[in-house]
Amino acid sequence: MKPTLFTLFLAGSSLATHVHADFLADSKASLELRNFYFNRDYRQANAAQSKQEEWAQGFLLRYESGFTEGLVGVGFDAIGLLGVKLDSSPDRAGSGLLKRHSDTSKGAQDEYGELGLTAKLRASKSTLKLGTLLPKLPTVLANDSRLLPQTFKGGQLTSLELEGLTVDAGRLTQVNQRDSSDYEDMGITRTGAKGITSRHVTSDSFDFASLNYKWTGNLATGYAYGHLDNFYDQHMVNLTYVLPVTTGQSLKTDLRYARSTDDGGSNVDNNAIGAMFTYSLGGHAFGLGYQGMSGDTGFAYINGADAFLVNFVQIGDFASKDEKSWQARYDYNFAAMGVPGLTFMTRYLTGDNIDLGSNRLQGKEWERDTDIGYVVQSGALKNVGVKWRNATVRSTHFGSDLDENRLILSYTLALW
Repeated sequence: MKPTLFTLFLAGSSLATHVHADFLADSKASLELRNFYFNRDYRQANAAQSKQEEWAQGFLLRYESGFTEGLVGVGFDAIGLLGVKLDSSPDRAGSGLLKRHSDTSKGAQDEYGELGLTAKLRASKSTLKLGTLLPKLPTVLANDSRLLPQTFKGGQLTSLELEGLTVDAGRLTQVNQRDSSDYEDMGITRTGAKGITSRHVTSDSFDFASLNYKWTGNLATGYAYGHLDNFYDQHMVNLTYVLPVTTGQSLKTDLRYARSTDDGGSNVDNNAIGAMFTYSLGGHAFGLGYQGMSGDTGFAYINGADAFLVNFVQIGDFASKDEKSWQARYDYNFAAMGVPGLTFMTRYLTGDNIDLGSNRLQGKEWERDTDIGYVVQSGALKNVGVKWRNATVRSTHFGSDLDENRLILSYTLALW
C-alpha cells in the first residue's frame, strides 16, 4: 500500500520529535557570576602609573546543546559575556578587568560584552567546532585570569577514536582579549626581556595540532605543534608521571620541552625546558621546579594567552632570553583536617642570567604568590567561592616592581 500524505507527515513528525528530544536532552546551561576586585601598586620610582585598581561584576552565560541523531550529529554552543564597572577611574584603569575607552584618558567603559556562537558536528568519537573557541592546548591556552575569558574565532577538530589517545587540530583566525569586546588579528607576547623582533605586527592565522596519549592511569605523554603565521613555528613535548609511594603519598613528575623558530618574519629562536616535581603527603603537596631558556630570544606565544611553562605563574612567565629560574611551592588542602573546600597555596620563584642586550647587563627577578580559597560545601550558599590572590614582584635592570591583590567572589548556577 502506498504511503499517504498523512502517514508521511506522521512519520516525519515522529522523527523530528526524536531528533529534537535528543538535541535538547543532552543540552546544559549555566550562569557564572564573578565579582572581581583588583589592586596593583607599582613600586619603582619611574613608574608611568602608580596604581591599577578596579572593581567589576562579570556574568558568564554558557549553553551547550546535544547532538541530533544520525551518522553526523549537529549541535551548537553559545557563550554570553558581560562585564559591568563597579569602581574605576582614569588614573587607576588598565587592570585587565574592564574595557577602556579608545581615548584612554577617559578610563574604563561602564560595561562591555560579547556573544559567541559555535557550530559543532560529531561523527563517531570526533567533534568539529567552528566559531567561538576557548582552546586549552599546550601551544594555545586561552587566558581566563580576569573578569571575562579570552576567546578566539576559528575551527577545532577533537578526535577520541583510539582509546587513550586525544588528537586536536585546527586553525584560529582572530582573538578577543579578556578586556575587550572586539575581535582582532593575533600578535606575539613581548613582556619581559624576550628580545623578539619582527617585520609584522599581527597575524591572521594560527595553525595547531596535538597528540596526547595516556599510557596508564599514571603516565601520559604529549606532542603539540603551533604555527603563528609571520612569527614562529613551535614544537612541544611533555611527560607526566605519578609514582605511588605508599598510601596517601605520591611523587608527580612533569617534564616539558619546546623548540621555537622564526617563520621568516621574525628572529624567534628559543629552547625552553621545564621540570616540576611534586610530592603529595596527605593534604600537603611540596613542589620544586626548574625552567631554562636558551637561544637568541625568549619563549614565544600568542599575546594575551597563557604559556605552557612550569614557571608561568600569577604575574611573570620567567621566559626572557637566557633566563634560568627555580620555583618552590607548597599546597595544603584543609579537607585533611575536616574542612573541605578550604585550600592554601604559596610559592616563590627566582630567575637570573637574563640577557638584556645593552651594556652586557644581566637581569634578575623574583615573584612570591599566595592563594587562599574557600568554596561553601552546603546550605543556602553552597558552591559560592571566595579566593584571595596576593603577589609580590621585584626585578633588577628591567621590568616592574609591584605588589598585587585580587579578591574574587564566584558562583555558578546550573540552569538545566
